[in-house]
Amino acid sequence: MKKKLIGVVATAALFCTLATTSNVEAARTDMVDVSNHNDYMTVGNFTAMRDQYGVKSVVTKISEGAYYHDYTAKNNISTAQQSGLYINGYHFARWSSVGGAQAEANYAVAMAKADGLPINAVLVADVEAEQQQKVPKNINDLAVMEFKRIVEQAGYRYDIYTSQSWKNDVVSVPNGTGWIAQYPYNVTADRHTQHHAWQWASDAVFNGSYGHFDVSQLYDNYYTGGQDKNAVISNSDTHHVDNQSQVKQEQPVRSSTKDEDYAQTGVFTANTKLNVRTAPSTSAQIVAQYDPGESLTYDHVYIKGGYVWARYMSYSGSYHYVAMGVMGGQEYGTRRQVVSRPQVRSYQVRSGDTLGEIARKLSTTVTRLQSMNGIRNANLIYSGQTLRY
Repeated sequence: MKKKLIGVVATAALFCTLATTSNVEAARTDMVDVSNHNDYMTVGNFTAMRDQYGVKSVVTKISEGAYYHDYTAKNNISTAQQSGLYINGYHFARWSSVGGAQAEANYAVAMAKADGLPINAVLVADVEAEQQQKVPKNINDLAVMEFKRIVEQAGYRYDIYTSQSWKNDVVSVPNGTGWIAQYPYNVTADRHTQHHAWQWASDAVFNGSYGHFDVSQLYDNYYTGGQDKNAVISNSDTHHVDNQSQVKQEQPVRSSTKDEDYAQTGVFTANTKLNVRTAPSTSAQIVAQYDPGESLTYDHVYIKGGYVWARYMSYSGSYHYVAMGVMGGQEYGTRRQVVSRPQVRSYQVRSGDTLGEIARKLSTTVTRLQSMNGIRNANLIYSGQTLRY
């Protein structure tokens, strides 16, 4: 999952060597998880993953904490379904208490329903944040059980995602449950077979899709709604990665520096007097105050120093920051999210242009231009053609 558990994996691209034989012993790309880091996924993106790589199931990010709703989720749920793939969702946990888990579960369920995540899909608790690392294991276990109760009460199925190093140390993951992340160099041997799935890489690349993806191997039909996962597409019909020649040295999965900057637009109304600062820090200079009942429109959310910060542009043209609440604790007001699709720009192809030159000019990539415009052959563009980017 994005902004999480990113190990040091072999950069000799896991997907650069494709084999068409079903005898290649390598971890399968049965399941892919996506988020706003991959932009809006198209039916074509998912169909190619299904047909070329054997992807059978998708898990899209729904929410994080009790404040962030992934703006791509609704689109990704729809396009995955249209591609004939099983769709599930995940919630990135920020709780540090049972009460916090209750609040986040209710938020995750509300966002999942709003996005159209089908009832009986899996709604995963992604447990890997620093908040859980700071509390005793028994509290994490109680929090997870409460999250599970609320998710199942809403009609979804529950599972937990965490790393190999956290499993049964920071949080319990009983056999027969769980989705475990471990990123080895050598993926010729199955790992974590006593669980539903093993996430074995975080930097996979798929032809025609933008960005890097987390990929997993499934051991049962839990993430395909109880239906035979191979009914989606037979593994014998797809490409698989040949990693047998890679060095047999395992790299530890380690927590990444969390992406603390979320492009989220909304309106925040204070319910107490709040300081306005020049940076998202309680030690930053105070330049103004908001009184109860006053509102501001923010364009980013930051998680810094245990607080949730809103960023907005002041009349002077400088960015200012207001703490909207404590992570997993007290809220200093109410928030109303404003959801809007990122602006899609366009470029008209001129005589003599190549897709590579256009990508450089627009500060994007050829792969992204192909994905957004349905271009199969990068050499086939024509003068006057309008490209989205």
